[in-house]
Amino acid sequence: MTPDIAPIEWTGDSLRLLDQTLLPARVEYRDITDVDDLVDAIKRLVVRGAPALGVAGALGVVVALRQGEREGWDAATLDAAITRIREARPTAVNLAAGVDRVRSLAEKGTDAVLAEALAVLDEDVQGNHAIGRHGADWLSTRLGAKPLRLLTHCNAGALATAGWGTALGVVRELHTRNLIDTVYANETRPLLQGSRLTAWELHQLGIPYYVQPDSAAAGTILRGHVDAAIVGADRIAANGDTANKVGTLAVALACAAAGIPFLVAAPWSTIDLSTPDGEHIPIEQRSPAEILANGPASVTPEGARAHNPAFDVTPARLITALITETGPLILADGQTPARAR
Repeated sequence: MTPDIAPIEWTGDSLRLLDQTLLPARVEYRDITDVDDLVDAIKRLVVRGAPALGVAGALGVVVALRQGEREGWDAATLDAAITRIREARPTAVNLAAGVDRVRSLAEKGTDAVLAEALAVLDEDVQGNHAIGRHGADWLSTRLGAKPLRLLTHCNAGALATAGWGTALGVVRELHTRNLIDTVYANETRPLLQGSRLTAWELHQLGIPYYVQPDSAAAGTILRGHVDAAIVGADRIAANGDTANKVGTLAVALACAAAGIPFLVAAPWSTIDLSTPDGEHIPIEQRSPAEILANGPASVTPEGARAHNPAFDVTPARLITALITETGPLILADGQTPARAR
């Protein structure tokens, strides 16, 4: 990622978001100053990725406080607005966690909330760099200090965070060590976060890559073209089951069949110890139009129904290691992330 491109930042007057719906064709920013615009941006994936949503949630409370001051909101109206931000996307636990971390400071004033929200942003960037180092060390130790062929799904790069990236942060760290041969970026249907966003980031960084259909991933893995797969996460349950962009489970199953590592890279803020297992992770259902139509043109028979989950759940038994900012966790024998820590 070129240093002049920040996916999320506070300008002093607004929450500035890089509009990811326009990439890779255009690089444009949206300055968010009211709650309706922020909720819309979250739902339309202008801002996306669990860590980035955590930062957006924290700074979103500042947006709500400032709008409330301008418009003379009472306490109930303010509380409802903050709750709308918190619940804009139910699967990504970081969004709720970011809101909850700063919400209790509202009685101390907007400046106190802003200071804590900016701390959330800074911690995410620093944590991502640590994840990158730990993941690169883990792969180099187990696979040898050689250029690696990696596969990733969706986008877990700088665009999904406050900067640097989680899964793609590991790739970036390996690239700085001259230990990347190539990256297979799954296109990630139906919104193409892989081909639009991950490929764009890899291009910016000068990392060799292929974009491939999601349905090609299993064959690429089983034919021996991949040394390991690494993905991000939107929520990790207490038993290690992990929700990520739909299609991730198929990658994990293929890695298990091929006997290669399947890694999840995510910060501790993505681990939700209040959710016991993957069965209890709420799975967002997105608009049927995303798969029943291509733009204005229908691609299905009239009356077709759509099953369009945004995420699937990979059981902990399929995850070789969970890479966090504190180091890698091996969730063997039913250990929870907390015990493994």
